[in-house]
Amino acid sequence: MTKSTSSMWPWLGLAAVIVLLDQITKQLIVAHYQLGDSTYVTGFFNIVRAHNPGAAFSFLASAGGWQRWFFTAIGIAASIFIVWMLRSNPGQKLFAFALACILGGAIGNVIDRVMYGYVVDFLDFHWPFLAGIFHGGHFPSFNVADAGISIGAVCLILDEILRMRKSR
Repeated sequence: MTKSTSSMWPWLGLAAVIVLLDQITKQLIVAHYQLGDSTYVTGFFNIVRAHNPGAAFSFLASAGGWQRWFFTAIGIAASIFIVWMLRSNPGQKLFAFALACILGGAIGNVIDRVMYGYVVDFLDFHWPFLAGIFHGGHFPSFNVADAGISIGAVCLILDEILRMRKSR
């Protein structure tokens, strides 16, 4: 085993933890909620059961079914590319953390698409100031995988900003 291969294992472990948390939480929702069920938690947060056959913000959700396999293929291709990037750059901590978060999220949502034909979402945040943008002020519901992807994307941007500043 090469140095780069062995040092990427912690990052793959992080991705596996995200997949595991994502799938456990989704299984709890599927087991205890019917589609559309909602539980009030706070004035700005509910647990819901929603299905998203599309991508982020339900992009292509009503495309007729082909999007299931299209987004599955994108998720698989992205996962392969991310593993290759992790293998090439395991020592770049912020970059590798970001990739691991995105990898875990991508795999979590691919599992849903293959198993159900849609992604199970359940985190519903809502604030009145969002009413002009989202129906009833409810940000589109999401899940642990989506959170991983979002955290990873923010960390990738931060990593690039830091890299640009360092190169000056």
